[in-house]
Amino acid sequence: MAALLSVEDLKTYFYTKRGVVRAVDGVSFTVDEGETLGVVGESGCGKSITALSILRLVPQPAGKIVGGRIIFDGEDLLTKSEGEMRDIRGSKISMVLQDPLTSLNPVFSIGDQVAQPFRHHHQDDHLPLREKILDVLRRVRIPTPEVMVRSYPHQFSGGMRQRIVTAMALACRPRLIIADEPTTALDVTIQAQILKLLKETQRELGLAFILITHDLGIVARVCDRVAVMYAGKVVESARVEDIYERPMHPYTKALLNSVPQLGARKKRLNAIEGQPPSLTDLGPGCRFAPRCPERFDKCQTDMPVPISTGDGEYAACWLLDK
Repeated sequence: MAALLSVEDLKTYFYTKRGVVRAVDGVSFTVDEGETLGVVGESGCGKSITALSILRLVPQPAGKIVGGRIIFDGEDLLTKSEGEMRDIRGSKISMVLQDPLTSLNPVFSIGDQVAQPFRHHHQDDHLPLREKILDVLRRVRIPTPEVMVRSYPHQFSGGMRQRIVTAMALACRPRLIIADEPTTALDVTIQAQILKLLKETQRELGLAFILITHDLGIVARVCDRVAVMYAGKVVESARVEDIYERPMHPYTKALLNSVPQLGARKKRLNAIEGQPPSLTDLGPGCRFAPRCPERFDKCQTDMPVPISTGDGEYAACWLLDK
């Protein structure tokens, strides 16, 4: 059966005075119905730009999708008009943005903002608009929604604001939700509540998720597969259990080694030495090579190709070929 979403060799560049920033440079992955794909990597590796590219929301005029295909439900989103994309956003693919405080309008009530997806997509289910709003707020566990619909974003805690933007994403029951670091700046208890809410909603509605995060602990709890990104490329893709038990790429290993271990008696945390490369000045070889403790001569001169490590899994590293 074909995947719900198939991203094929996606390239999104930003044209600046300092040069061309290759933010997403040949990214490929798939998401099946009801599946959760985790996209992980350091800040600046291209996770969020990949998500914005799927929805055709790359900042203009500097940003442009210059290559690849984005096949959703059998259709290439890159061939759609802007009007067609407006109909897809919210109804078929929704996004939970990283900072709920800035993604909510401070001058409109919560009820007005949750109502926007319903008003735009005009779903014909004969339910009054107010009932639709209250129903989706109850789904994300907003207490006394009849009262809260008249409140404004600043009157809610960070966790409640995150539930509200999640309600907006769920409003029209899309088939795919992209969650861009939905637990950033939340304390551990609230993080657990938000993750539990997302998984319960996924089971109830059969949704597919793309979860963008830098927290490998979250990935282990909620994801089925993982795509590890570095400097605009996916360097490893595998099932979540294989990533943790048998990581293949040195960057994946370094990320896992940098996670604090409960009860481990270490004086210092492991860190990945060096800095990610400038995306305007990329050399011919592996982009992780300057920071890789296992590099050899070929890593400096040739870009590694994806090498299969199992059923639909791969890592882009010359060590596997060697």
